[in-house]
Amino acid sequence: MNRICVLALVLALGAPALGACSRDSGSLQGWIEGDFVFVGPDEVGRVQTLSVREGDTVAVDAPLFTVDPDLQQAEVRTAVAQVAEARARLARLEASQQRQEEVAVLLAQEKRAESAVALSNAELQRQTTLSAKGVAAQAQFDIAKANSDRDKAALDEVRRQITVAQMASRDEDIAAARESLAAAQARQTASETKLARRALVSPVAGSVQQIYYRPGEMVPAGRPVLSILPPGNIKIRFFVAEPMLARLALGDAVTVTCDGCMKVAARVTFIAHSAEYTPPVIYSLEERNKLVFMIEARTDTPQGLRVGQPVSVTPGAPITEAQK
Repeated sequence: MNRICVLALVLALGAPALGACSRDSGSLQGWIEGDFVFVGPDEVGRVQTLSVREGDTVAVDAPLFTVDPDLQQAEVRTAVAQVAEARARLARLEASQQRQEEVAVLLAQEKRAESAVALSNAELQRQTTLSAKGVAAQAQFDIAKANSDRDKAALDEVRRQITVAQMASRDEDIAAARESLAAAQARQTASETKLARRALVSPVAGSVQQIYYRPGEMVPAGRPVLSILPPGNIKIRFFVAEPMLARLALGDAVTVTCDGCMKVAARVTFIAHSAEYTPPVIYSLEERNKLVFMIEARTDTPQGLRVGQPVSVTPGAPITEAQK
């Protein structure tokens, strides 16, 4: 029987302990590991409420904890005020340059100028008729024509003033105001997002593994308040000796057994490219058995497996009752 030296590692207080070599060529020693999901606030704050306990099973979007939102609420109020100010500035630029009362004064001046034009035109028409008959003097005709031209120019001036008063601001000023409004709205969205993230929900379905901060404690920015382990993130990690490495490939089936649990079928999902332990001298035939490589496998049925639990791994799928 070939003698295969394996490195048996058992998690104890988070640190692996070195085991002994096994003479059983069909069983490899390993342990259960998990890829935890750490959930924490984006910014510093004090934990207000905690909705879960260690060991609880949570679904996606289940409430986990809240952090004091006072600063974020103030930012939201400030952003809302800035949006209102930017919107009012844009509306003012898009509206008439003068108020309605000022435009009404110009409209009254327009009517008065129209009356003056009508009167001067009538006088000019009368003087034209009299001048054609040789009754009126040329000077009177010239005065009537000048008055008519003057009144027409005054009416044209008033109408141009009305047009200018009803015009909006320049296009570049309106465009700048629109950009300011968009920036203010973006700041409001960002502040509202920060406020919403003060109430954290579960991003995944799994079990709460550890709580690091409790109500009343201050959480630094980027630090997790708790960790969650989804069932799909549980994996089996074990080591094989160099002579056996060629017998395993990605996707190969393995059988996992542990104390007090049923046999679990798993598949190899990772094989290390480098050795975990290198002999101090040379790769002699005897020293090759000391050269081990880390392998990871995952299972579709992780129920009953616990992180840090020592297991035995056997290459090949478990034998079913029908096969027996």
